[in-house]
Amino acid sequence: MVVAVDRRATAAGLRPGLPLADARALAPDLAVRPADPEGEAATLARLAEWCGRYSPWTAVEAAEDGTGAGYGAGLWLDVTGCAHLFGGEAALLDDLLGRFRRWGYAARAALADTPGAAWALARFKDGAAGGETIDDTLTTGPGGSVVLVPGGARAALAPLPVAALRLAPEVTEGLDRLGLRRIVDLYPIPRATLVRRFGPSPGLRLDQALGCVAEPISPRPPAADLVARLIFAEPILHIEGLTEGLRRSTAELCRVLTAAALGARRLELALYRVDGGVRRARIGTSRPTRDPAALQRLFAERLEDLDLGFGIEAMTLTALEVAPLPALQLGLAGRQGAPLGTPADDALAPLVDRLGNRPGLAAILRFGPRESHLPERAVAAKRALDPGASGVWHPMPPRPSRLLARPEPVEVTALLPDHPPVLFRWRARLHRVARAGGPERIAPEWWRAPRQDASSDVIRDYFQVEDEDGRRFWLYREGSEGAGRWYLHGLFA
Repeated sequence: MVVAVDRRATAAGLRPGLPLADARALAPDLAVRPADPEGEAATLARLAEWCGRYSPWTAVEAAEDGTGAGYGAGLWLDVTGCAHLFGGEAALLDDLLGRFRRWGYAARAALADTPGAAWALARFKDGAAGGETIDDTLTTGPGGSVVLVPGGARAALAPLPVAALRLAPEVTEGLDRLGLRRIVDLYPIPRATLVRRFGPSPGLRLDQALGCVAEPISPRPPAADLVARLIFAEPILHIEGLTEGLRRSTAELCRVLTAAALGARRLELALYRVDGGVRRARIGTSRPTRDPAALQRLFAERLEDLDLGFGIEAMTLTALEVAPLPALQLGLAGRQGAPLGTPADDALAPLVDRLGNRPGLAAILRFGPRESHLPERAVAAKRALDPGASGVWHPMPPRPSRLLARPEPVEVTALLPDHPPVLFRWRARLHRVARAGGPERIAPEWWRAPRQDASSDVIRDYFQVEDEDGRRFWLYREGSEGAGRWYLHGLFA
């Protein structure tokens, strides 16, 4: 089965859906290549990513957009507000087509104020010579691109075949049998008549192409609103030029963030290479910031890892995640980019940012208090600068610098059951107690459900003891009234 054909095959009468035997009969010298749907999809995705140099809003044409009729794979680009960066709409399309042709792709492009009109013109409108005006609504660029003036869709689409509305083949054939071969033939027909005979698709596609019904296109990835874009006159081949481009991009993005009273939390730098490749680097900050120097320092550590290939012709800097950061907050914090917090947190933020952009901010932890009086539960590891990570340490008796992962049983000799030990054996070594303090009683957390490990569900009496060699230990007796087992829980420095 023929899946796709080029222009020469089309001129020979071949079309998608034709059995291969019939195709060889029509063109005995036919050159055939096996179809590779997965490879083609990956190539389209890569091209859509590269087209981000023109606009942040790019997408691969879904299968249902072309109804499987064999009109070739396509890409969607929403270039609203971007065309002036490339010398205008026609120049943008011709630049895009020229690069595709140099890479060996046969491509056509059209620009219109609706996706449906652009799809139809790209596939069914024969262009004139470069830069020539076809009619009052259409012009072509030097590379054969078609540009439709706003509001000209109705006149431009009228002479095109109904297949240009992205209809299923059976619908197109049904309209053809009724003599409805051009889009203009559908204009006077009531929508209800079309729906009764052919379903909702002809009327819906026509309204979408004319702009009467909105047709949303989901970009990949979702487009961000805060983007700084830089196009280079010549490809950048060295880190120094890339660093200067990054300086300009961060300054521009921070101006936009300042105007919106926002600070960036996650940013992405995208480098568009002349060979069609895209290289990306992402950074995150522990707190919202719009300090260009701080952002440049974080990205500087990533630039050396990026392969520039044969040169970088464009770059974009995108704020993927932002948070409110008013000017008043900046002044009170005492430093650019740091929200209100403790002075220790303000001083710690730059260090956390630099460390966190290697393994990730989530891997930078600090210990903070937890609402529990059980030693093994009183401290928790939290993300370094999360709100409340530092917490408030409530006054309590001295605690050992090293707490064992699990209390270890010890053999104890005491003068009386409720007295501190006079000697104890831990890990087969006997320790004679020279001094002892305590007890400190810690009751179980009665509000928590009992667990299989019942060691935290009984009363503990803790003692600080020092042996004859000066080593200090933290032991506790489990249970009350002196009738319990002894455990070593920690070691003092």
